[in-house]
Amino acid sequence: MHFDYIIAGAGSAGCVLANRLSSDSSISVLLIEAGPEDKALSLKMPAAMLTNLNGTKHNWAYPGEPEPALNGRTFKHDRGKTLGGSSSINGMVFIRGHELDFEGWRQSGCQGWGYADVLPYFKRMERYDGGADTFRGGDGPLQVHRPTVDNPLAEAFLKAGEQAGYPRTEDISGYRQEGFGLFDRTTYRGERWSSARAYLHPVRHRPNLTVVTGALVERVRIEDQRATGVVWRDAGGSSVTATAGREVILSAGAVGSPHILLLSGIGPQAQLAGMGIAVVADLPGVGANLSDHPDFVLKYRCLQPVSLWPRTKPLARLAAGIQWLATRRGICASNHFDVVACVRSGPGVEYPDLQFSLSPIAVDDRTWAALPEHAFQIHMGLMRAHSRGSITLRSADPATPPRILINYMQDARDLDLMRKGIRLVRELVDQPAFAGLKGEEIFPGAQVQSDRELDAILADHTTSQWHLTGTARMGSATDHGAVVDAEGRVHGIAGLCVADASIMPNVTNGNTNSPTIMIAEKLSDAILGKPPPPRIETEVWRDPEYATRQR
Repeated sequence: MHFDYIIAGAGSAGCVLANRLSSDSSISVLLIEAGPEDKALSLKMPAAMLTNLNGTKHNWAYPGEPEPALNGRTFKHDRGKTLGGSSSINGMVFIRGHELDFEGWRQSGCQGWGYADVLPYFKRMERYDGGADTFRGGDGPLQVHRPTVDNPLAEAFLKAGEQAGYPRTEDISGYRQEGFGLFDRTTYRGERWSSARAYLHPVRHRPNLTVVTGALVERVRIEDQRATGVVWRDAGGSSVTATAGREVILSAGAVGSPHILLLSGIGPQAQLAGMGIAVVADLPGVGANLSDHPDFVLKYRCLQPVSLWPRTKPLARLAAGIQWLATRRGICASNHFDVVACVRSGPGVEYPDLQFSLSPIAVDDRTWAALPEHAFQIHMGLMRAHSRGSITLRSADPATPPRILINYMQDARDLDLMRKGIRLVRELVDQPAFAGLKGEEIFPGAQVQSDRELDAILADHTTSQWHLTGTARMGSATDHGAVVDAEGRVHGIAGLCVADASIMPNVTNGNTNSPTIMIAEKLSDAILGKPPPPRIETEVWRDPEYATRQR
């Protein structure tokens, strides 16, 4: 089999690339996905998110390594394994990141990735039902829904933010990110709107686009320092090879893409030699620079019967499921994260590094089953962690998942910021808006106050927001840790690109699905040799007194 372009991974980025590259009928494109088709009803129902995460049919559920600073706890790292990838199983949250995230990319040597450069691609990708404007797109393929607030707990969250002195923002992906506002989501008419639904399904009929599922990519074929194709294992266990006349593009995500690079002989020389893999290119940055957003959850009793707990009981769940099947409305049509806060942890922090989001139900940390009482919880996420981890080979067998070590809290600055976040959440729920709603702090409990007590709780209960990034980061050829250049092309290997969240130099200060899709949009132009759209130079709000105040 021969194609012009081969894309390994039909996830959030791969579906975008398949759409954009195959738009030229003279170009042949092969899209390879290890998982199955995305036909399951649970992939369409927003409220079925936990069902997908608890299974392995559509979830890689990678095992993590023991985390040294978290008492050796291990994590299951959820990553999508179906058409649409993680956009088919994630929380459907849509937030772009701050202007200064992208300015940081540009200043780190990634020319063409400043905010004015990426904003046109953010606009191109979305169809925002909140209305198009200078910042938002109105006719793109990705449906982005602006929720309405119809729960007293969400209303209290927004009001409490104002009472605590934080600004209110009309659009966290627009002029002002900092503050309290609505949490956009990728749903449409009560259904999940994945990258596959937005980009891939509308063009599956194209004769120049071939999609293969159930295919585990084992390695990239490289001859004379040029990628010439890929080898994969099909569902029956047979080895299949396809050649690429122009380029091979890895879009397998922050775990999958570095894994394939390593298996192909591209990575740290010592690691490859230790696994008996012939070294094609000694790139020490492959698998390094791994970043994530740590998450900690505070739980509170609710004094009024306004939580979602009663709707999780068997008969209520059945009725809600029937309602959704018949009308695509009701409790099953939402991810139940309607409100969010992007805040700074303290004076001198230039832009938000903490994210708070409220869920009108509290769940058990291990089983995710609803607590049997009216309660709510607030997620506190650290958006710019200093700690870095790695993806390394466990085995030379492509079917064996790699080692994933995030190194949560290895940098003491992260622990300090997480403590600050907990105290800021507690201050928030003590505002008058929560009077009559907030009861006892179920977890971690009001008695946990000192730094030492908070550190112990964080070590035992910090979890992941599943935003793994940075393991094949962009940078110049003289940058010792860079894997790809500003157009996603792997240093030292012709005809090989990486286009997904793994190329982020630093993680954005919010959920990563939106910027991942933007990356694929931008690199699709680079791969095709198209000029980028005109830059959009526009003012974005920053607190002019950030140096001396926290809010």
